[in-house]
Amino acid sequence: MIFLDTCILIDCSKDKIALDLKQNYCISSIVRLEFKAGALNKRELKKINRILSQIKLVDTDQSILNLSDLLMEKYTLSHGMSIYDSIIAATCLVYDLPLWTYNKKDFKYIEELELIDEQK
Repeated sequence: MIFLDTCILIDCSKDKIALDLKQNYCISSIVRLEFKAGALNKRELKKINRILSQIKLVDTDQSILNLSDLLMEKYTLSHGMSIYDSIIAATCLVYDLPLWTYNKKDFKYIEELELIDEQK
C-alpha cells in the first residue's frame, strides 16, 4: 500500500497524472481535508469526491497524534515542519507505508520514512 500526499491528489484532479487503481493507495483524514480545501467550486469538489471514493482512508488514532507531537518537537524549529506534514509522516511511520510525494524537502530529514516520487 502507498500513502498519497495531497500534491499527488491535486495533480490527479488536474489530469497531470493518472492513478493506477490496481495499486493500493491510502490517505488519512488530514490529506482528505487538505485536498477538499482546494476546491474552487462545486464542480471541482464533485471531481475531488470522485477521486477520494477510490482511495482507502486509514485511521488517525492517538498513537499517530502522539508520534506527530514528537516529530513536531524534533523538527519544527530545525526544519520548519508543519502540523499537517507531521501527521502525514506519523501516519506513514505507524502504518509502515511509503509516502508518494513531490515535496521531498518536507520529509527528507526523517530517516525512517520511505519516500517515493513516482508510482511503484
